[in-house]
Amino acid sequence: MSRVYPFDDAATARAVIDDDGTLVEWNEGARRLLGHPADSVVGRPAARLLAGDGAAAVPAGARWEGTVTLRHRDGRTVSVWLLAHHRPTGDGRGGDWLVVTPVTGRSPSAADDPLERAGLIQSPCAVAVYDETLRLRRMNEAMAEVLALPEEHLRGLRISEIGGKPQSEELEQSMLQVLGTGRPLDVQTFMRSGDDEREYAWLARMAPVTDAEGRVRGVCLAAHDVSDNYWARQRMQLVNEASVRIGSTLDVTLTAQELADVCVPALADFVTIDLLDPEEYGGEPPARLTAPVNLRRVAQQSVLSGIPEAVTEPGQVEVYPAFSPQADSLVAGRTIRATVARGDLATWLTWSTARGQRVRDFGIHASMSVPIRARGLTLGVAVLTRHRRPDPFTDDDMLLAEEVTARAAVCIDNARRYSRERDTALALQRSLLPRTLPRTAALDASSRYLPAARAGVGGDWFDVIPLSGLRVAMVVGDVVGHGVQASATMGRLRTAVRTLADIDLAPDELLTHLDDLVVRLSEESGGDGSPGEVGATCLYAVYDPVSQRCALARAGHPPPVVLEPGGEPRQLDLPAGPPLGLGGLPFESAEVELPAGTVLALYTDGLMVSRERAGGAARALLYQALAGDPDSLDETCDRVLHALLPAAGTADDVALLLARTRGLAASQVATWDIPADPALVGPIRRQVGDRLERWSLSGITFTAELVVSELVTNAIRYGSHPMRLRLIHDAATLIVEVSDTSHTAPHLRRAKTFDEGGRGLLLVAQLTQRWGSRHTTEGKTIWAELGLLEPEEDQ
Repeated sequence: MSRVYPFDDAATARAVIDDDGTLVEWNEGARRLLGHPADSVVGRPAARLLAGDGAAAVPAGARWEGTVTLRHRDGRTVSVWLLAHHRPTGDGRGGDWLVVTPVTGRSPSAADDPLERAGLIQSPCAVAVYDETLRLRRMNEAMAEVLALPEEHLRGLRISEIGGKPQSEELEQSMLQVLGTGRPLDVQTFMRSGDDEREYAWLARMAPVTDAEGRVRGVCLAAHDVSDNYWARQRMQLVNEASVRIGSTLDVTLTAQELADVCVPALADFVTIDLLDPEEYGGEPPARLTAPVNLRRVAQQSVLSGIPEAVTEPGQVEVYPAFSPQADSLVAGRTIRATVARGDLATWLTWSTARGQRVRDFGIHASMSVPIRARGLTLGVAVLTRHRRPDPFTDDDMLLAEEVTARAAVCIDNARRYSRERDTALALQRSLLPRTLPRTAALDASSRYLPAARAGVGGDWFDVIPLSGLRVAMVVGDVVGHGVQASATMGRLRTAVRTLADIDLAPDELLTHLDDLVVRLSEESGGDGSPGEVGATCLYAVYDPVSQRCALARAGHPPPVVLEPGGEPRQLDLPAGPPLGLGGLPFESAEVELPAGTVLALYTDGLMVSRERAGGAARALLYQALAGDPDSLDETCDRVLHALLPAAGTADDVALLLARTRGLAASQVATWDIPADPALVGPIRRQVGDRLERWSLSGITFTAELVVSELVTNAIRYGSHPMRLRLIHDAATLIVEVSDTSHTAPHLRRAKTFDEGGRGLLLVAQLTQRWGSRHTTEGKTIWAELGLLEPEEDQ
């Protein structure tokens, strides 16, 4: 279909020839020039219009000009100068040729023609003058050099016909505006000059040409080459864009991908980022390298969707030999430019057949390898290639690539160092946290720990600590800060809690001792006499399966959530207590009844603090997740994290501990009051033997009776009334407890050869798995545990 032009169509002979040589358009000017009507030539080979043998080679390049001999309709031949522009379709499937030659406007103008009086014909600035129909009337030598065509050939053509590009049509529309309004207009465009492959930035200044009466008779166009300023602004803009876009995260892969994204298409058509694996060099990238080099593809980008130029996929490791651009650039420590035309890549492309095929398929012609170096270390290499842009990489391109890569290298090194420190802190954190929770008769437990997505590993911790009397302690804490220091402080506090729990301190007493420790740690971490900034929160709970009661105390920590069998989740109302590290402030404990099957949720504040929701909404989601299906604690942990934590991760680390309580049946506990008469120890031993036989534990009767005799005798001799003996057993343990109202704790000592006493507790220690004492509100309790290696089944 012919195009519609708002100008005199017959003033230019114009034809369009498809890439296969078929005439697809023929205007009135072409009919006037050669006499052939459109219906007699359109759809037929254009070569038939040529005089001679009728064959002609297809021109190479984007533009062709020359004089050819054509056949007129009346049989004579006509020598015609032609200008041909190749117009690609844009989808990679060929195109057509626009062929033009002026029909009118070649004769000289009158001496008084205002178009002839237009000045600047000898100006170094490229100037052209167009008449009322926007056809070229005059141009100076500078414009002829820009167009690489003489004036006598172009006179009578419109600028869209001279340029043959979309930018030329845009300029023509602007000239038409100047012609209609009579006001000057400046237009900036970006296009090639003549047959030059380089692209130039032009400032086209258009002004009306008027006669003596002030009537607009044409347009004067002055073209100024502003390429240097344009490219300087482009480089500055790219550097500014790189400083904004690169390094938005502390992730090595994302940072490398940001570098590739910035360079395409502003600097290259295809970019790959390959980094060294520090583990191959002792954990730290080297300052100098020798070939061959092992590189891991981290990121890549292309102007084509799907990145079809890539040979190596992200994550793959490839060995680059000495003659590859990557290895040569890294070994030399500088940028290396190469072109296919000069043969710089011949050895590499021959060795890597897959890359050679890609070069041929996509027409890759230029390559630039830029080392990624920061702080004296070599991190990797960025390789930039061109196949859509025809011009090779210039010195300015190299400086720009080095500037952008240098900025990205610092960001990549920061991300690498952060990742290494984070991995170290995470490894420390994991080593300090319990890998598995102990299996106890008091409760079932499951836990989760998630480090912060951006801030790094923090000081959150949890623990489950078996205590005497089948009791168990649960603790969750949070140290202020992130990083290795917070993890180390967490490890010290967790060890202290275990030590304090081992002497069976009440929850409020334990937090008091822990507060003193945090104060000392804060003083040690300070400098110049100023205190440090060590602080923490903690929740400590002790559950007794015999009484099914739990004592809890917290130091500035979120209260736990409980879900009793058949009930709804609720938050326990506990005294808040000050955070650890303030010193001197009291802690209060509370005691609640937790029936068997109760789920207790202990967590750090990272679970509830989220930018997406308020505290009340987060608590409601926690209640909903706990009530979903609490049969599996592991599944409940996952459900809680999925419900409350965003997919991108949290700003703070999270520790979660879920525990389901168990109860000990009354038949598994036996209690006797101990009389003050030592002579009655024997009957107590017999009662113990009877009870062990009833429990089918007769295999340990002798040992148990001996332990009971020693502990009861010790209590009668050194304790205070009232006194009580209690036996507790589960599938694996028999516990003997003797309580009295004296606060004097026993201690183990070795009897001398002729001493009659002093061997009781030593004997107990040798016969039992472990023993100890704990203080109570009424006095103290001496306990000992006997292992049931081969427990008999209950009858």
